[in-house]
Amino acid sequence: MPNPASQVPDSDTIEGAIALVTTIDRDHHHGHDHHHGHEHSHTHGAVDPEIVASERGLWAVKWSFVGLLITAIAQAVVFALSGSVALMADLIHNVGDAMTSVPLGVAFLLARAKPSPRFAYGYGRAEDLAGVAIVAVIFLSALITGYESIERLRHPQPLAHLGALAVAAVIGFIGNEVVALFRLRVGRAINSAALVADGLHARADGLVSLAVLVSALGVGLGYPWADPVMGLVITLVLLRVVWQSTQTVFTRLLDGVEPEMVDRLRHEIAHGVEGAAATVTQVKARWLGHRLYGEVNLAVAPGLSVAAGDAIASHLRTHLHQQLPYLAEVTIQVQPQESTALALN
Repeated sequence: MPNPASQVPDSDTIEGAIALVTTIDRDHHHGHDHHHGHEHSHTHGAVDPEIVASERGLWAVKWSFVGLLITAIAQAVVFALSGSVALMADLIHNVGDAMTSVPLGVAFLLARAKPSPRFAYGYGRAEDLAGVAIVAVIFLSALITGYESIERLRHPQPLAHLGALAVAAVIGFIGNEVVALFRLRVGRAINSAALVADGLHARADGLVSLAVLVSALGVGLGYPWADPVMGLVITLVLLRVVWQSTQTVFTRLLDGVEPEMVDRLRHEIAHGVEGAAATVTQVKARWLGHRLYGEVNLAVAPGLSVAAGDAIASHLRTHLHQQLPYLAEVTIQVQPQESTALALN
């Protein structure tokens, strides 16, 4: 096995460090562009990726709020005419979904603020707290819907304007599904767990609207219990969304990260140090809002100079920011191999 130190040209000099980076860069792009050429188009100019992501988040929140508000107004009119408990459940969910735009919008605004001495990492965690608020709203909606449905089963009431009720259900489904697709697409693009949770909420409300349509058809066929039963079905759908969203949001709050995200980070680190006398000994990552923070430990040959080690770390840092646009910061620690071995023992 070749000595790793022999791969380092003139490592005791600054010129050697520069030559090392040139060698790594040439070898890396020769072998790595073939696999990831489509990702090298990311630019890191004057616009901070954090600002861009927050702007997209605000844009998604704003227009989805408008869409849900229009949907809720249309359904409120029909509810006043029909008195359907299933439609009332859908209306509550749409209003609640629209209201979740407030904490989410505040979170994206805070994410644009510069770090302070007290909040050195910025205010990205506000986005995760907004996710908690969203989950709480969905859970409250489920409780209200379940209660009203049980009350309607105990005390049945006739429904009127079934045709208008069916139309309101279709409007609710279309409006919620458009908003869900919008939020999910932007949320996944900027890696926002809170925005994805809000998108899942909107999708659940679309299913709620379909339940309202089934309710109208059932009542029209002579089954008055169909309306409160659909209300209970809606409750179960919402509780399932609560469970899914809670897992995602609280994983972020506890500094959890998806295993596939760590695998992607390790993959890019391996390519970033390819050709260099360095071994990756530890990789950590955590989300702060929709931005990823990483920590990497590298073991290098004992004879490697400080300048050469810093050159390897600098090259790796640049590579990771090019390949992972959602990466906010990465801390790279370079240690001699013997120190690393002692630390591991």
